[in-house]
Amino acid sequence: MNKWITLRGRKHSFQLDRRTLMVIVMLLIANLAAVVICVGLGSKTINPIDVLLTFVGQGDSSDAMIIFSLRLPRVLIAVMVGSALAVSGALLQGIVRNPLTSPDIIGITGGASLGTVIFILYFSHISIRFMPISAVIGAFAAAFLIYLFAYRKGITPLRLVLIGIGMATALTAVTYMLILTSSFTPTAVAVKAFTFMTGSIYGVSWDRDFWTLLPWLVVLFPIALIYARHLNVQELGDEVATSVGSSVQIKRTILLIISVALAGVAVAIGGAINFIGLMAPHIARKLVGPSYGGVIPVSALIGSLVLLLSDLIARTAFLPLDIPAGVFTAAIGAPFFIYLLYRHRNRS
Repeated sequence: MNKWITLRGRKHSFQLDRRTLMVIVMLLIANLAAVVICVGLGSKTINPIDVLLTFVGQGDSSDAMIIFSLRLPRVLIAVMVGSALAVSGALLQGIVRNPLTSPDIIGITGGASLGTVIFILYFSHISIRFMPISAVIGAFAAAFLIYLFAYRKGITPLRLVLIGIGMATALTAVTYMLILTSSFTPTAVAVKAFTFMTGSIYGVSWDRDFWTLLPWLVVLFPIALIYARHLNVQELGDEVATSVGSSVQIKRTILLIISVALAGVAVAIGGAINFIGLMAPHIARKLVGPSYGGVIPVSALIGSLVLLLSDLIARTAFLPLDIPAGVFTAAIGAPFFIYLLYRHRNRS
């Protein structure tokens, strides 16, 4: 039996390994089960069967109000933000060919956070739909500065990571300084900014957050999948990629734009949630191998599952307190990053 499944379109075709397809299906089932469980758990527990009945319009009216007004927006935002961060990390690791790279490690998330906090502090009277634009601008500005400081007759993976870590720290410090020194900022706005910096999807809504984030992902995810094959070619090296007809610099720039934009919009809605962009691609490669046609969708599903479960623990384990989900992703991701640093300590 052929191990490959070929999907053909008018302009593009994809080959998908049968094992990769099986992993995707299993992760989809796990995500759907997690959505049902997360929607049902909280200060009032709703049975999974009752959750499913409510989804099809046969449930109790009070359950429907809790599910559709309070819990489902938060759960779906967790799916979307986790997926966006994971895909951003997978693309970034492929672009620089460095497994230690992720948007939060090298400061892109820090730039997006700074852009978002500036919007919250000084432009909150403007429509919330413009906040992702502010975050994306901050993310691109950070990416440009990192590239500028790391470039010295080319860029080595280790230098990029070290410059990025320094830039991330500096951007975080500037962001907190802005929050603390904005004397005319209302206390509620300052508290919102502090919560945002921890990484939390508390208080999200359909109109303000879900419908703001959805169009970005609908556009960026398919483009990321279409350009995944160029990452596979670039893994062989720039000279080989050029020899087989790939426009390396153009494709790399497009992929970087997609990665930075995904990180920016995810941070704008979910806050500075760290380490998902680092962990998810590594787990995906362990499951399906190095081909980015499989790594990207599997990373998205793993990222959404990680943030779903982190947010579930955050809002249920310490009731009535609602702990930011970023606390739990950091608790998992920091040891993971230290392990990767140790494992790659002899590589430059």
